[in-house]
Amino acid sequence: MIMATALVLLMTPGLSFFYGGMVSKKNVISTMMQSFIATGLISVLWIVMGFGLAFGPSIGGFIGNPVEFFMMKGINSKEPWSLAPTIPLLLFALFQMKFAIITPALVVGATAERMRFTSYLLFMVLFSLLIYSPIAHWTWHPDGFLFKMGVLDFAGGTVVHISAGCAALAGAIVLKRRKVHVMREEVKPARIPYVLLGTGLLWFGWFGFNAGSAVGAGSLAVNAFANTNTASAAAGMAWIFFDMLRGRKPSALGFCIGAVVGLVAITPAAGYVGLPQSMFIGFIAAICSNVVVFWKGKTTIDDTLDVFPCHGVGGIVGMILTGVFASSKINPAAVDGLMYGGTHFFLKQLAGCAIVVAFSLVMGFILFKIVDMLNPMRVTIEEEEIGLDVTQHAESL
Repeated sequence: MIMATALVLLMTPGLSFFYGGMVSKKNVISTMMQSFIATGLISVLWIVMGFGLAFGPSIGGFIGNPVEFFMMKGINSKEPWSLAPTIPLLLFALFQMKFAIITPALVVGATAERMRFTSYLLFMVLFSLLIYSPIAHWTWHPDGFLFKMGVLDFAGGTVVHISAGCAALAGAIVLKRRKVHVMREEVKPARIPYVLLGTGLLWFGWFGFNAGSAVGAGSLAVNAFANTNTASAAAGMAWIFFDMLRGRKPSALGFCIGAVVGLVAITPAAGYVGLPQSMFIGFIAAICSNVVVFWKGKTTIDDTLDVFPCHGVGGIVGMILTGVFASSKINPAAVDGLMYGGTHFFLKQLAGCAIVVAFSLVMGFILFKIVDMLNPMRVTIEEEEIGLDVTQHAESL
């Protein structure tokens, strides 16, 4: 579990390379920094009160009481977490911290190339406290209302990917369009090798993300590990073959995006399905995300790096298909999905997914508006043309 915790942390610098390689050359450092800074900011926030809000004693099934774990005081003397009885509570808290770190970092891709760094820091704090922690409590705390409802999310389909994807969509709408987007100018990715490196680090780290969510070394962790690799591989191949069917070249960028979509989609199902089902989940998620990317391109929504089509849609597809393919034979703690007669569970899964989508979208919109009032988010047209690397950080490649 210590190793899995370290692997999940590695995903955030991996995400920085993944995003940084896709933006224009004048915004590489700023985009990477907006993601990477979460390792510092959210680590501190989690210790102070984030863990308490997510996993403290439940207040009505909606939020935890942060007083219990404020500054992690006395955590080494407390009993292990009820659903992770074989590891110290502090290790469980640190493992969960890494999930809290990467989630707001995912939103960066939708607001890249036009948002002030200081405004993004404020948004990260508000997002972590008012969107991430409540959804984590609902879903993973035994007293959380989604947990009690019977919604299954093995490693973060709702908590991480739907919450970040929907908040990202809200951010793209609030921030409005970049000048290059209005003019329909093509922005060539700055460093495709960065994207490949970032994808490799994400894929590697994701084994800690999903297999580690079994909170122990055993057959369930192995199953989640195998499903993670299989879904990502299937999705990467599906993405480039679908592109080829539409008359496009099979690109390195396409394979990388597809592979990440597969990782997103298998996350909620990793510990509940078998290998054939994980391959299908990766395949379907890649096709759905590819189509949504195409549709989004015909709108005026400027989600710079397609965070909602990839993470939002990927998470939604994964949650729905968990409701279809979950099997109690794979994991006795699961409920059989629609494929095995679990219609009632499937409907619960749909309801849980809809609740998180609506909450993340509305709260994301509200938080971006609040941040904009407190500290204007949008850089000036001149700063946007010069690039955020120089104007925000006085650095350049």
